[in-house]
Amino acid sequence: MTGPPSDHLTILGGGLAGGMIAFALAERRPEVSVTLVERGETLGGNHVWSFFDGDVAADDRWLVEPFVTHRWPSYEVRFPAHRRTIDAPYNSIESERFDRVLRERLPAGSVRLGTTAEAGDVAATGPGDLSVLEAGWQKFVGLELDTGAPHGIERPIIMDATVEQIDGYRFVYVLPFGPTRLFIEDTYYSDTPELDADAVRARVLAYAAACGWHGTPTNRIETGVLPVVIGGDFDAYWRSTGDAAKAGMRSGLFHPTTGYSLPDAVRLASAIAHAPDLSPPALARLTRAHAERAWRARSFYRMLDTMLFRAAHPHERYRIMERFYTLPAPLIGRFYAGQSTALDKLRILTGKPPIPIPRAAGAILRTKWR
Repeated sequence: MTGPPSDHLTILGGGLAGGMIAFALAERRPEVSVTLVERGETLGGNHVWSFFDGDVAADDRWLVEPFVTHRWPSYEVRFPAHRRTIDAPYNSIESERFDRVLRERLPAGSVRLGTTAEAGDVAATGPGDLSVLEAGWQKFVGLELDTGAPHGIERPIIMDATVEQIDGYRFVYVLPFGPTRLFIEDTYYSDTPELDADAVRARVLAYAAACGWHGTPTNRIETGVLPVVIGGDFDAYWRSTGDAAKAGMRSGLFHPTTGYSLPDAVRLASAIAHAPDLSPPALARLTRAHAERAWRARSFYRMLDTMLFRAAHPHERYRIMERFYTLPAPLIGRFYAGQSTALDKLRILTGKPPIPIPRAAGAILRTKWR
């Protein structure tokens, strides 16, 4: 027997996951009073979140459409032996718009900035104990550049791995925000979480100069170090931040390989908005069950991460992604959405492997990737 629905919820953390839940409740459950608590001075911080159209179910598009800042009909990938344009729509959300839309659409007085709270009904305030997970690391520095003159880039470059391979698998990510605005991010799939932000920032500017883009960096700079999960103990990770309801990184809701978190943030916000019981115990059960299902469903991606980090030599990791991007576009789309079919998984694992089979098998057997 469930308790009565709560008529008030406090959400700790005004980033992507917390903000999406507050927005979903304001739009679909206006009878529920929400307080969104954020220690920073803006909602969403200083971030760019991106997603493919296929990452978000049609029934959930209402959750993201107001926030989308940029949309492109296709994207590009570049590797030493392979270059491809894929006709799949790609979208980006800039945190400035995220902040503005939330302030406009949430009821007056429901947002508390520059403050913290000891307790809340849903916590979306950073990761749990990452030491209970076995992981590699995705680390990056992104800059926005005002190029002055038109840069000529028509579509996003999701991966440019023709760059020098440093500190594992390295690629550059480029988003054309306008005729003279580029967001350029230098990313590494590395064995260690240490990030020399100054050195990577210099590489971003060197990449831009090599492409003929000369200009001035704006105030947007984004840095991050994210786990690429190989294995671990989900129960221990959940317990590390208590038993209350949680969202985002705190709940383990992110793609194990890509680190994409927006699809999961949308799915959880939608589930909460449609839940009949919003009492704290019910929310705790809902969020844990939701996150645990996602964890169990994604063992295949953790196995691939094992091959990437435990079987491939660091300077050869790009070969795995180079081969992956020769596969059919619908398969690639389902992979990013975390919804690979059984046939997709078989297709990914068959054919000529980019790393020796005995090395890959040995890495999998040695790792508790499930």
